[in-house]
Amino acid sequence: MKVSSVPFKGTKDQEAKLLEVIAKYKGQKGALMPIMQEAQNIYGYLPYQVQKIISDETGIPIEKIYGVATFYAQFSMSPKGKYIVAVCLGTACYVKGAGKVLEEVEAKLGIGDGECTPDGKFSLEVCRCVGACGLAPVMIVAGDVYGKMTPDRVEGILAKYE
Repeated sequence: MKVSSVPFKGTKDQEAKLLEVIAKYKGQKGALMPIMQEAQNIYGYLPYQVQKIISDETGIPIEKIYGVATFYAQFSMSPKGKYIVAVCLGTACYVKGAGKVLEEVEAKLGIGDGECTPDGKFSLEVCRCVGACGLAPVMIVAGDVYGKMTPDRVEGILAKYE
């Protein structure tokens, strides 16, 4: 299991909410998915520590919980940063140099796809076709779309969110 570089900062209040959710579903057939969905709503992601609580309280093996968390795209095991940076690697963007843009973002932030910076400011996601092919390559930061991206523009754009 890949452990996030961002320390887990769950609170007692969050844990109490999670325990309430588990109690609400405990013993029901098919309860794992709703428990995991509500746990992610509480914490923002599903780190090992949260999966362990779910396992301990429900008796469901942690391996099964981890399998569900990694199978379904709706679940994240890494926290999301304050600013989500997405680089499109759809065909049009890729052909026009999005791979180099992604490399520059990774170098500047020091993280890879699906990871979050240790300060919690940025997280990085690779995506497929955002529907702005005429602007290829495209990078999105906190919902702001940046088209015709080049690696030399990355640092200046990220600096706007510091």
